[in-house]
Amino acid sequence: MYDVLIIGCGITGAATAFELSKYRLRVGILERENDVADGTTKANSAILHAGYDPLPGSLMARLNVRGVALARQLCTALDVPYSPCGSLVLGFTPADRETLAELHRRGTANGVPGLALLTGDEARALEPSLSPAVTAALHAPSAAICSPWEYCLALAETAVRNGAELHLETAVTGLYPTETGWRVETSRGKLESRWVVNAAGLDAQAVHEMAAPRTFTLHPSRGQYFLLDKSEGNRVGRVIFQCPNEHGKGVLVTPTVHGNLLVGPNAEPVEGDDTATTAAGLDFVRRTALRSVPSVDFRTVIRSFAGVRAVADTGDFVIEEAAPRFLDLAGICSPGLSAAPAVGEYAAELMGQAGLPLERKADFQASRRRVRFKELPEGEKARLAAERPDYGRIICRCETVTEGEILDALRAPIPPRSVDGVKRRVGAGLGRCQGGFCGPRVVELLCRELGCSPGEIVQDRAGSWLLARETKGGKTDV
Repeated sequence: MYDVLIIGCGITGAATAFELSKYRLRVGILERENDVADGTTKANSAILHAGYDPLPGSLMARLNVRGVALARQLCTALDVPYSPCGSLVLGFTPADRETLAELHRRGTANGVPGLALLTGDEARALEPSLSPAVTAALHAPSAAICSPWEYCLALAETAVRNGAELHLETAVTGLYPTETGWRVETSRGKLESRWVVNAAGLDAQAVHEMAAPRTFTLHPSRGQYFLLDKSEGNRVGRVIFQCPNEHGKGVLVTPTVHGNLLVGPNAEPVEGDDTATTAAGLDFVRRTALRSVPSVDFRTVIRSFAGVRAVADTGDFVIEEAAPRFLDLAGICSPGLSAAPAVGEYAAELMGQAGLPLERKADFQASRRRVRFKELPEGEKARLAAERPDYGRIICRCETVTEGEILDALRAPIPPRSVDGVKRRVGAGLGRCQGGFCGPRVVELLCRELGCSPGEIVQDRAGSWLLARETKGGKTDV
């Protein structure tokens, strides 16, 4: 019998598991994919928003500002790449200046520190690459960027090290109330739990309706992005937004913690988890971004991708007990990454108020470290390579990732099961050649450590096999 079962291990589920693992509880996490952070969390803008956009008094506003403050502490403690770079929202017209003034009023009401309205010249003094057409801007120094998938992984790994149990490739198929809580039916059998937390992302509406009548509707919204080479990584030093509109926060230009430049997203309704990119969508992103930063060199694009976020028709996060001991954490769209640790705190608080015993552990492990070989001083590199020769073998040339780092990931509390799982943990395949050189070596290491054949290795999700053969019947099989 679990005390709490969390459905979903994106950033919201991972943050909730992290928070609950501080207490003497039996916590389980059910994730239908073969890895954590394999949905919206792996394909977003990687921005920790300052908190000026949500309406004052909303859950989004309260949890965004608290979450960004917690993120600074957590990223330091859990060794997650993080940069407090700040952001600028650009205005081009008199109507934009009114929008910026309203965002400043909202941010002040929400408790966002350091907000300042700037002229166009003041904004260009901070960011010389901005368009000369910019006439005003809102500066938010508390905004930051991070590595979203490593943030999620760090929270989930820490929860597992503190006793939480992660069940991958375990889809929830039914929820049934019992005298003591819930019976949770899954693709891998039945589980019992006193509480169920619904952090299922795009599937949160379907999970909710297994337990209670519909009270909200989720609308999937797709955003498309360009990732540019590190040669463009210094084009801007802050997150550059345009004024938000009815379609969201708009197309942005931002540095990444890995040294690249990220441009996007647009916002378009889709059915389900449709992460295809389109020529029209990417062309809109390119044209719109050039309005902010005309000098962005799109000839240096190394990848385009899309992510889908779940937007609730309530206009706010859906965080409530929808049935006895069934807690929804749904509609956690932007600023969901920013708010995640505060959402986890709030979820624990609500369950505690409803009777879940929250007894703190004295031995909670609150830190995490991993080796990033390329960032070490030369003397430390030599020492490590002498102690473990696998640290002296470079697997990914673009990102200078060693065999030792990949082996560390494969022997961690939540080891990767795919090529992209390795990439999300250590960066192998993240660089200019996008895995063209290191991919075969990563497959070799996965096979060796997992005890499987190359035909069983997937690129990312289940079924995305890398190798295939033709059978006698002319059909393709792995």
